[in-house]
Amino acid sequence: MFSDALIQLAATVLDEARTKGVMIATAESCTGGLIAGLLTEIPGSSDVVERGFVTYSNEAKADLLGIPLSLIQDNGAVSEVVARAMAEGAVQKSLAQVSVAVTGIAGPGGGSAEKPVGLVHMAAAREDGVTLYEEHRFGDIGRTEVRLATVEAALKLVRKQLAQP
Repeated sequence: MFSDALIQLAATVLDEARTKGVMIATAESCTGGLIAGLLTEIPGSSDVVERGFVTYSNEAKADLLGIPLSLIQDNGAVSEVVARAMAEGAVQKSLAQVSVAVTGIAGPGGGSAEKPVGLVHMAAAREDGVTLYEEHRFGDIGRTEVRLATVEAALKLVRKQLAQP
């Protein structure tokens, strides 16, 4: 299902989290659980992966992560503020010390001039309040390709977060 390169990246993330003694939670919209799925593809991941939230709908983002619906309505589900709120909510609603969250437009439809297909907002939060954010514009490269590119970028963002002092 996942490429060898992605499996190796996931194993590296797990090793780095294990070394730091932290647990990871995921909050996923456009990837629908692929990040958690990849991490748990690695044997022994249960000592690092605390939980995964698949929050595809706005209601799920509100119910599971505590994001006010007004924040989503005012900014759109695919936005920096919602990605940050998802990541911060995942830390608050779990036993994890680090989280990663993604929200985007995988396509093939659903894009607009302002928010084109392939646009993904992601954030990685820590329990101490430090949140890293990235925006990616993968382009209209195909739904599966956008989702897999998002998984890779999200794991790289977790590595950046884990490397922070």
